[in-house]
Amino acid sequence: MKCDLCNNKASVFLTQIIKDQMTTVNLCEKCSKQKGVTDTTGFSLAEEFLGPVSARADELSCPACGFTQSQLKKIGRMGCPECYTTFRDGLENLLAAMHKGTSHVGKVPGKSSVKFPERKAPPAPKLQEVDKKKLIESLRTKLEAAVSEERYEDAAQLKRQINELSNKS
Repeated sequence: MKCDLCNNKASVFLTQIIKDQMTTVNLCEKCSKQKGVTDTTGFSLAEEFLGPVSARADELSCPACGFTQSQLKKIGRMGCPECYTTFRDGLENLLAAMHKGTSHVGKVPGKSSVKFPERKAPPAPKLQEVDKKKLIESLRTKLEAAVSEERYEDAAQLKRQINELSNKS
């Protein structure tokens, strides 16, 4: 494709709807920079190339970009940030007509159809089991002391007590 202004190879392609007609402008990089295509208020660029679009005299239009109220209703978008101030009075009614309301309340997710297995905590040990474990640990400590001090008779007795408590578990 060629640039509509200088016939060089076009690399920027603009499309705008004007009076129910889609208008396309093809520009090379040099021409697009000269015309300010990177400008954020670029909604009226096609009008700059193809001539202004006449609006009804009584119709409200944005002073910054020339966007009209009928274009806003038809397209459902603003032409520039200034449009929000210009069309402020009719904006709430327009939003109410386009959406279910004028405030967003979010969504609550529904129940998932995926079933995850319940995680069950291991059963809490009975108080007696906890006491038994502590007693066994205490007896083992005493057993080690008895063996290191070469008190073998005491160590044998401690060993029997530990085995009795362990077998009852």
